Formats: sequence, structure tokens, C-alpha cells
Amino acid sequence: MAKKIVLVPLDERPVNHLFQQYLTKDTDYEITTPPLDFLGLKKQAADVDKIWDWLLEKSKTAHGLILSIDMLLYGGLVPSRLHNHSVEILLKRLDDLKKLKAHNPKVKIFAFATIMRTPSYSSSDEEPDYYELHGKDIHDYGMLMHKLEVNAITEAEKQTLEEITARLPMIYYEDYIERRQKNLSVTKRIIDYVKNGIIDFMIIPQDDASPYGLTAKDQRMIREYINQTKTQLKVYMYPDADGVANTLLARLINIDKGFRPQIYVRFASCAGKTVIPSLEDRHIIETIKYHIIAINGIMTETVESADLVLMINVAPKMFDVRFSYYAKGIEHDAFRNLIEFIEYADYTINTLNKLTIIGDVAYCNGADLELIDLIYQKGLTYKLAGYAAWNSSSNSIATALCQGIIYYHYGRTKAHLEFLALRYLDDAAYQSMVRQLVVQQLPTMKMDFFNIDGPRGKVAEMVRSGLQAYIDKELPKDYQVLIEDCYLPWSRMYEVGLKVTIKD
Repeated sequence: MAKKIVLVPLDERPVNHLFQQYLTKDTDYEITTPPLDFLGLKKQAADVDKIWDWLLEKSKTAHGLILSIDMLLYGGLVPSRLHNHSVEILLKRLDDLKKLKAHNPKVKIFAFATIMRTPSYSSSDEEPDYYELHGKDIHDYGMLMHKLEVNAITEAEKQTLEEITARLPMIYYEDYIERRQKNLSVTKRIIDYVKNGIIDFMIIPQDDASPYGLTAKDQRMIREYINQTKTQLKVYMYPDADGVANTLLARLINIDKGFRPQIYVRFASCAGKTVIPSLEDRHIIETIKYHIIAINGIMTETVESADLVLMINVAPKMFDVRFSYYAKGIEHDAFRNLIEFIEYADYTINTLNKLTIIGDVAYCNGADLELIDLIYQKGLTYKLAGYAAWNSSSNSIATALCQGIIYYHYGRTKAHLEFLALRYLDDAAYQSMVRQLVVQQLPTMKMDFFNIDGPRGKVAEMVRSGLQAYIDKELPKDYQVLIEDCYLPWSRMYEVGLKVTIKD
């Protein structure tokens, strides 16, 4: 009988609600999630009471729990940035965690709670309505005030701060700060639950982080509290959000099997290990260390001793834009060696017989099409232990590592091959090719990037047609890949929902 892992996801998007089910399909673990209609829709909060009732019942027979605190308290990731709940109500909800251990004392509880992000651009797509006009000023005001506090501000920045202060309606900034303070208070209480043994392990991911600003200040206060409570070995804090459920899934499986993988890390550019990825706040190598220990792994210095090889496609510069493949420059041509990178991947797989994972993070929001072409040419399409290139660097690395761990334990299953095919269609075909082509046509249809004709309208049909053309013309024919479903979850172009199968 399969061991039941209960997952309360961050929100209802496929990356948070379905990836884990796809990854564990041919294993002896079964992912159980709340009914989709419990989970809300983007800014519409989930039915928290129904989710708690569901969780309390399902946890009684669970082998492990992976819990998004944002979902359990606020009703999801986006609602965590919008809610008006009192701290008292939030703490009362949190107190029900004690019942989970009371019902099932042996169950492992792995939890995660995000630090509220502060986007550097003006958009209300996932933020309060006032962020549409004042978002950039809110971000810049918080960043410059932080710099002022730590004596890192320049004279030019002081002038900018004065200008923002004169035009930013402080009622909006105060609302934003008040919500952050509530969430911060709740996060500290969650750390207490780790200290008291109710939560076994926790990750506090930073969503869209940067070195200065409101998120960075929250991070500093949380780190101080982690140190104060001496929970450093059980509470990790690093950049990510949508990838964390995958990380905790890999950790749960590894611990359950008594396995601590040794992982050898190699970069496409020697200087690339010190790049600070878009939406993150530190050198990529430091974040990778967290990704590895978070799955119960350890870095090894030699490829010979490695259980898995993690290859990171990164250049010395990652462009600070949301869709960066078409902004490439000399950093991606002369300052890394992609040919040597793919030759080494081929060597580890076909000569050393090492399970090899590729974290394709040279660009934000999509695959490096040059690397994809080389993977296809080398015949490595379905020989990789894991591959990902979606959204942020950490989202991709977390997903690829989880797939690699499951591959280590269960081998080349049909589910593994289908997840690889999914990544090529999503990360390469959609995010780096089809999306841009469809977006160019939206104005003639009186639509735009964030406003299309629903999840399954004409635009979704155009996307499906583009992906099918990619299968027909670009994807290697090792297997016959079929698109079972294609939709746009939040009625926008940012992400695609896909289900693919490989024909027997």
C-alpha cells in the first residue's frame, strides 16, 4: 500500500497543486491534496475552514504532512498579501497544528511560510489594488529607507527618497506595512512551534527577494528570532516560494529511506556561481547549498563520490527582467562555455554512469534554447535525472532536484519521462518560444498579457497549437508525446497548465 503524504499547497496553480502528484506517480508514495474547489482562485482566498477540517481528518492516517502555512492561515500565497485578519484570528488558526500531532504523534510535519514579497514594479495583478499605481514607489521607498538606516544610501538616492515621500500616499504604505507586521508576528509563532517539536522541519522562503528593502528587513528580524530560539538546524531561510513543496517532498522521501545523497555541483561558468539571480538576494552558490541540505543532502567535492550530479547552466550575469532570454549578451556567449557544459553532462551520464540533473537558470522565466538544442543533439533528452527552467532560479533548482531524487530511488519510470517531456514543453516551448509569439497577437484580439479570454478560451487554443507544432518539429521522437490538457490557470500568459502523456 502506498504511503500517504498530505500536501496543503501554496495555491491552486499546477506548479503547487499538481507537480508533486506527477513526480510521485510511479512511486510507493501517494500525494493527497484538498479538493480544488477548496483552494480559492488567485486573489480569492481559499476556504480555510474547509481545508482545516479536511486536513485534520486526512492527517490521522498520513505518513507525512507538507503544509503551506500561507494556505492554512491566509487562504493562499496571493491572499497572504491582501488579507485584513487580526493577529488573534491568525494565531487561533495556527493553534490547530497541535491537533495534528495529537491525532497522529508519529507523523512528520514539514511546513513552509513565505516572507511577504515587495515587487519592484507597479502591478496589482498579485498585490493590493493600490500597487497598480504606487507599487514601484512603495518598493523604492522601503528600499531607500532601509539603505538610509544602514548608512548605505547615496546623495542621489536621498534626493529620490525626498521625491517619493512627496508623492506617495502614506495611507497605502501604512496599510502595506501593517500587513507585513502581522505576517511577521505569525511567522515568529510558527518558529515557536518548531522549537516545541510540533513542526519537525520548516522552510521560510523569500518570494522575490533583494538585498535591501522591506523583505530584506523582515528577513533580518526572522533570522534574529531563529538564532534566539536556537532553531537554526530546523528552520531554513533562503530564496524560493513555488518550489518549496518539491524540496520538502524530496526531503521526506530521503529521510523515510534513510538516504543522505552526496551531490556534486558544476557550473557552465566559473564566475557564474557568484551571480545573484533575478528575484533573489545572494550568490547562487549559497542558495544551492540550502537547496541541497534542505533535501537531506550534502555537497561533495568530487564527481566520483557523488550519488547525483547537479549541473547549473548560469552565466556571470542574469538580467533583471522578468523574461530575459531575448535580452542575452556577451555574458551568455563568451563568459561561459556551453559546449563544454553539455560534453561534461554527456560524460557523467554515458561514461561515469552518474545520475545527472540540469538546473537551467541562465535566464529568468524560461529555458536557454541553445542548451535545449544541445541536449537534443546529444541524445540526452530522456537520459537526464532531472531538468527545470521555469520562473526563478530557485523554483527551477528545487524542481529539478526533487525529480532527480525520485529518479534515484525509482529509476526511469514512465512518470519520470512524462515529467521531462512536460518540462521541455513548458519551460522551453511555452516560456521561451510560444508565449512570446502569442503575446504579440493579443493586442489585435483586444487582450493583453494579464487579461485574456479565460483559462480555456481562444488564447489557450493558440498556445496548445503552438506546443503541438513544437512537438512535431522540435522535440526528439524518442517517444510519442501527447498533450492531454492545456489551459492558462489565472487567465494570463505568465504560466501554462499542462498535462502530457507518453503513448505506450
